[in-house]
Amino acid sequence: MRKSPRQARSQATVQAIVTAAARILGERGWAGFTTNAVAALAGVSIGSLYQYFPDKRALVDAVRRAHTDDVLAAMDRALAGTQPLARRADLLVRGLVAAHSVHPGLHRVLLDASPRHGPGDAAQADVEARLLAGYDVLAGQSAGRPTASRRARAQVLADAVDGVIHNAARRGTLQSPQLRRELVGLICAQLVPGRG
Repeated sequence: MRKSPRQARSQATVQAIVTAAARILGERGWAGFTTNAVAALAGVSIGSLYQYFPDKRALVDAVRRAHTDDVLAAMDRALAGTQPLARRADLLVRGLVAAHSVHPGLHRVLLDASPRHGPGDAAQADVEARLLAGYDVLAGQSAGRPTASRRARAQVLADAVDGVIHNAARRGTLQSPQLRRELVGLICAQLVPGRG
């Protein structure tokens, strides 16, 4: 971003721009994504948009950050409290499905079509590390596993859940109750001793 919004009004403007950008990316794809279209949908002038975002790649980076914030919030909710593993797994899956359901077409564009800035890759690595740490905490609920084994299971599980969620978003099957049940079952099977 060119500048950070400090006042409530400018924060609301930036939020409207990012929300509009996500919607347009999801509906029109990278080829139909323009700063003029984003400004019009957000109800701001193109000059206001450029005050915060120098180009459409910066807008895509902001959309990615907003999405990853939602994903990390889902993990945080799953880790909060002292619920049993099955309840935590259910909270996590529901949160991930919700985060990927806002603009279902958006994820195909973010994953397959839109370019990335260099710093976005570092930010993505940080998000992946934080998610892996969350899965490691969930795996830590499994008694009797050595740390190296627990971390390996957490990595496999993180990659598996990520793949299932993103492929379901691409296919439009995120709302399937069976998909959610299978993901919860996968998490529990991988993390409960003697199963998986």
